[in-house]
Amino acid sequence: MSASKHNKIRDLLLATEDGMTANEIAVKMDAEPHAVRRAIPKAYGVYIDRWATPRRGQYAAVYVCVEVPDNTPRPKK
Repeated sequence: MSASKHNKIRDLLLATEDGMTANEIAVKMDAEPHAVRRAIPKAYGVYIDRWATPRRGQYAAVYVCVEVPDNTPRPKK
């Protein structure tokens, strides 16, 4: 996935308070879930917040994204 796809993943997660699973992100992006799962670790600021209740015996990671400031000034001595 391209950098623009990573940005779209970030934007979706930033717009959602409760986070999203990879499948939910894939549906919103109209993308293949396996492609989204591969792209998530490369998307800046995205991390697993918690694990959703198992379906068919498997837990699903719920991803969220942190706000990254535009400018972080250096500390003054």
